[in-house]
Amino acid sequence: MLERLIEKLLFSSRWILAPVYVGLSLALVALGVKFFQELFHVLSHVLILKEADLVLTILALIDMVLVAGLVVMVMISSYENFVSRIELKGGNEELGWLSKLDAGTLKIKVAASIVAISSIHLLRIFMNAPQIPNDKLMWYVIIHLTFVISAVLMGVLDKLSFAVHRDH
Repeated sequence: MLERLIEKLLFSSRWILAPVYVGLSLALVALGVKFFQELFHVLSHVLILKEADLVLTILALIDMVLVAGLVVMVMISSYENFVSRIELKGGNEELGWLSKLDAGTLKIKVAASIVAISSIHLLRIFMNAPQIPNDKLMWYVIIHLTFVISAVLMGVLDKLSFAVHRDH
């Protein structure tokens, strides 16, 4: 009796995560506001911006889009994996990728997204390389390579450990 009560309580506690995912959707709104604020700024100054500044701003926009995609991926797939199935009735909205994302695959996708975001950040830094001390540049590259190596190792470990158990 007590065991069943504890199990039911533990299983029900997964719903504590639901407000966290709603919070992520609010963070996505904030990111969208910043994206359009920056886009408006660049469009209103496009004729006076230097080419390098325009490219840096576009890279910042791409960075925000990658972060937004990461938030959506984590928010939706984590909700489906840990809280409840998402059932979209009617309409043409279908999330085919969602059923293919278990917790292990999600970690790899998050790591790959972090590498992509880090790559864009590193590219932005390289465009300002003359103003950045060499030792700082070296640390940026080392940190980026750490992300890359970590993502590759996570993928290899996942393939070795869990890929056999997946049916897709």
